[in-house]
Amino acid sequence: MNSAARIEAFLEMMSAERGASDNTLSSYRRDLEDAAEHVAGNLASAAAGDIRAYLADVAARGFAATSQARKLSALRQFFKFLYTEGLRTDDPTGTLDSPRKERSLPKIMSEAETGRLLDRAAQEAADAALGDAARLATLRMHALVEVLYATGLRVSELVSLPLTVALRDERFFMVRGKGNKERMVPLSEKARLAMRAWQAERKRIPAFADSRWLFPALSESGYLPRQVFARDLKGLAARAGIASAKISPHVLRHAFASHLLQNGADLRAVQQLLGHSDISTTQIYTHVLEERLVRLVNYHHPLADHTP
Repeated sequence: MNSAARIEAFLEMMSAERGASDNTLSSYRRDLEDAAEHVAGNLASAAAGDIRAYLADVAARGFAATSQARKLSALRQFFKFLYTEGLRTDDPTGTLDSPRKERSLPKIMSEAETGRLLDRAAQEAADAALGDAARLATLRMHALVEVLYATGLRVSELVSLPLTVALRDERFFMVRGKGNKERMVPLSEKARLAMRAWQAERKRIPAFADSRWLFPALSESGYLPRQVFARDLKGLAARAGIASAKISPHVLRHAFASHLLQNGADLRAVQQLLGHSDISTTQIYTHVLEERLVRLVNYHHPLADHTP
């Protein structure tokens, strides 16, 4: 069996047994096919030296350390699968070291900037002078940003929310995230009102009236592509006086987590809300906790100097 067939078998396993998302599967496919193109002979039968030479080529092509590490991770998963299935008796990646990479702090927005963004979205959604198409777009954007900041959802989870979330009008709802795992997330009153206004408008659009998605679109998936939301979010940020390069859906997710921690939330609780399977992933926000602890000591320790 050639490399292409082995890769397909691996991807089928990741989808069926581990519930990998379409984005994850596409990433694995790109990385494995890239490796297959650059490894002499059959990737499935490559030796450790072949993989080491490929990774050296990846570095020479200018890929960042994070991209190099991702490609090696894909190869590790692939060869682990071959070993588990009895298709290989060894793992050529077992002796390879991952490229060193610095763990960068997540980009975040201040509470003031986030408030400005949400206020701008609400202001545009309330503009009675807009035409039908513009009103539809502003109501959708208002609902999207309010729900994203209230819940900290991944952008793929946000755009694929079912309509039932808006119809229930509850303070919490269940979302199915990575690995097909469900978690409970909160929904603020502002987010519920924004969803309700959007839902009332969307059901008047014949093309969307029968859609099962909260944010339907004339796309292959049937719901709003995350790239469209990301583009429109940058436009909203610019109109709110925020540099568009500073914002993305993921930055708003980071803002959700960071602002919770700044205001006293427990790291474990934030981990559950974000849907992180490992607390180490959530620990990128520890710099927020450190800042809070410094303030706590400076203001409450009996020997602290409170003078400005």
